Amino acid sequence: MNGIVKRFPGVVANDRVNFELRAGEVHGLLGENGAGKTTLMNVLYGILRPEEGEIYIRGEKVDIGSPREAINLGIGMVHQHFKLVEPHTVLENILLGLKEPAFILNLKDAANKVLEISKRYELPIDPAARIWQLSMGERQRVEILKALYRGANILVLDEPTSVLTPPETKELFTFIAQMAREGRSVVFITHKLDEVMAASDRVTVLRAGRNVDTLSREQLDKSKLASMMVGREVLFTLRKSSVVPGELVLELNQVTVMGDKGLPAVKNLTLTIRRGEILGVAGIAGNGQRELTEAIAGMRPILAGQVQLCGKEIHRESISRRIEDGIAYIPEDRVGVAAPQGLTVSQDLVLRRYREKPFSSGVFLNQQEINNNAETLISEFKIMVSGKDAPARTLSGGNLQKLILARELSGNPKLIVAVYPTRGLDVGATEYVRSLLLKQREAGAALLMVSEDLDEILSLSDRIAVMYGGEVVGTFPASEANVEEIGLMMGGSLRKT
Repeated sequence: MNGIVKRFPGVVANDRVNFELRAGEVHGLLGENGAGKTTLMNVLYGILRPEEGEIYIRGEKVDIGSPREAINLGIGMVHQHFKLVEPHTVLENILLGLKEPAFILNLKDAANKVLEISKRYELPIDPAARIWQLSMGERQRVEILKALYRGANILVLDEPTSVLTPPETKELFTFIAQMAREGRSVVFITHKLDEVMAASDRVTVLRAGRNVDTLSREQLDKSKLASMMVGREVLFTLRKSSVVPGELVLELNQVTVMGDKGLPAVKNLTLTIRRGEILGVAGIAGNGQRELTEAIAGMRPILAGQVQLCGKEIHRESISRRIEDGIAYIPEDRVGVAAPQGLTVSQDLVLRRYREKPFSSGVFLNQQEINNNAETLISEFKIMVSGKDAPARTLSGGNLQKLILARELSGNPKLIVAVYPTRGLDVGATEYVRSLLLKQREAGAALLMVSEDLDEILSLSDRIAVMYGGEVVGTFPASEANVEEIGLMMGGSLRKT
């Protein structure tokens, strides 16, 4: 790819970018959220048309006008936000859009081919399972199998580990290495320094839509890469001030919550959080964390038990009432739940408070106050966006998370429920979000933080609770944490009360 230029209104996403990919190579594409990484690969995959530049595949100049043309050239792409039809089965999703066979489709043969590919690459999946029944890691396998089924020799993985557990990440790296051994090429879009250093043969760094440099494996250094990404020195360890926890804010007593499959996902769970305290909840995804946080936020009913906020029973209250009571919710799913993509930035920023004065009076919204609110928060939280009227879907992952934080934290909440707050964010955005959460702690908020990143749990939390099988299998001060014991508890091999 030579001299690629891609512009959007008010933004040059790719500014004469060059990118080279060799056969049998794992090439890391590194940069901050919004650096132009995904845009560049969307050009390669035919989703976007560049204003300038040329693309060569195996030495031959090509014009890629659509994903179908990219697929015909042997290019596959697994997007950060999966393109799957949830009510359909795994097999149906893999076959969607195929031209052959034109009339009669032998589903048994197709299923056998999917199973053969999944076995070859150790990507186990049930072809008959419905997408909505699968974890995020399993959904990623479906996207990878879909690309392999179509014969991809160049596979682009966009932030592939952002939805994976540590064991799933290890499995993905094994798969990537096998692809390279077979002479296929993998582009690994990421912002995670440790992972790009572990998996890549070469790394290209983009910043603000431009090439910074391409380094070989021997040249890779974590601090150097971080500085190349953000243009300044990055603090990997944040200062955490001493705060004495105050009165009780959240109290859960024997809480049971049903999961999507009709079985208890949270079982008789009891925990507390105080003012000025961060309770970090560690655990492998799928052990009840999502259902617990949704129940606290009012998005999922509680089957049994009590939930009290500052001594007030709230488990039967509506979502809007809980917001009024002082609960801020930063969900796992930024795109589908937290920030509706069809709304503008100014509309998303007022979702928490649009019923209140001065944003509304009776049935009418005050657009001027909504615009003023957006301009203030965009400036205060350093949200990189072309303007307050830009659609939320145009924001990068890091800036979308800043938008969500700006909205949820602007009302001085008593309780902040943050689910994977830095998942999918680059080092600069991660540093920013973590420092913001610590500031909220210092201001007296109580925080329930769910994370699979043990470094994040250990560095931010005052106390740690480990969940397994919908239960808390251990709670202890962060100062007494033992990484090996936490790992055993996450795997269900140890309880510590």
